[in-house]
Amino acid sequence: MRRTRDLYVVTNSPVLGTGRDMRTYTCVRALAMLGPVDLAYVHHDADEPGVEYQTIENLELHEIRSSRGARRAMLYASKRVQGTPAGCCRGTSPELVAVGEALARRSDRGRVIVADGNSATALMGMAKERPIIYNAQNFESDYVRSQPGLHAIARVAMRRYEQKLLGRASESWMVSRPDVESARKLVPGARVRYVPNVVDVAAIRSSAQAGVDRRGGRARLLMVGDFTYAPNRSGRDLLVLSILPLVWESLPEVRLTLAGRGMGDWRAPDGRVEVGGFVEDLGVLYARSDCVVVPITEGAGSPLKFVEALAYGVPVVATPKAAKGLEVLPGVHFREGKDAATLAEAIVEVLRDGGADMAARGARLAEREYSIESLAERLAA
Repeated sequence: MRRTRDLYVVTNSPVLGTGRDMRTYTCVRALAMLGPVDLAYVHHDADEPGVEYQTIENLELHEIRSSRGARRAMLYASKRVQGTPAGCCRGTSPELVAVGEALARRSDRGRVIVADGNSATALMGMAKERPIIYNAQNFESDYVRSQPGLHAIARVAMRRYEQKLLGRASESWMVSRPDVESARKLVPGARVRYVPNVVDVAAIRSSAQAGVDRRGGRARLLMVGDFTYAPNRSGRDLLVLSILPLVWESLPEVRLTLAGRGMGDWRAPDGRVEVGGFVEDLGVLYARSDCVVVPITEGAGSPLKFVEALAYGVPVVATPKAAKGLEVLPGVHFREGKDAATLAEAIVEVLRDGGADMAARGARLAEREYSIESLAERLAA
């Protein structure tokens, strides 16, 4: 059992609700199962760490209150001159650097884990003195290259930035095996580890057992996502405008619920589509849903909501892109559709036969590969 004390630094306040926050929470939980952990986080407005963090054993929280002014502006300018992309140094502050360095100097300090671009930018300079782990949310330059609206200079800058991080870090954690391959291709000598997105399967199992019985012929679809993220918005539009009309030709009674922040002024074109917005207890939505749809056709990383749906034991219909970073097999753990027509066909088939066996296999896979306990085993290996 590891005895040294890890430091985990994240610039997003660790409040549950988005994929990024969930990755922070599950990684911290897994690390705390192995030994003591300090979590240093940047304060945002009135946000505080949720009760989920406050009940983790072996965890000590350290709030960073970043200032604004000349010192921060100078630090930002210096990072930009060094070629750091703007999005990876906006959250860097003198206070972040000071707190990170002070905590890292503790005599029993083990590794320093930087959980996003801003904390990596601020603290990667310590890599010569101690192990610095870069916990990537996704392999960003793969996604940047897929966006036609971005200038070529921005794409090159992100690639060079990731090349620098991978080269300096003692280890880099990637959320999917394709991301691992991309990272090794970019920096052949880098030490890269597969550390997938996971969910709290134990809590989900408890919630699902107390949930609503989905039997009875109801036809309700669910899509969950952070709609401030462009790939989720395009997936939503594909589902509502192209897939659902085809489903309704066979099953006109089907209803769809869209849940997640970032819906803004978007309005459903049909009364059979319910806009739920941000939902505190997703377990209720999963319990009443007959099928979860993950219609993602672009982006990087692995969809956390795909894993979550598997853990809840709900049948999943998804695109090859959504499944690419996961240990799932089409026809075994989920139904696959490559375009609107095949996705609609898969949805209709799942709604008609229930997909219970497939859902059960998906739930077992989630427990084996995507639970916090399995993540702790990976990190201890």
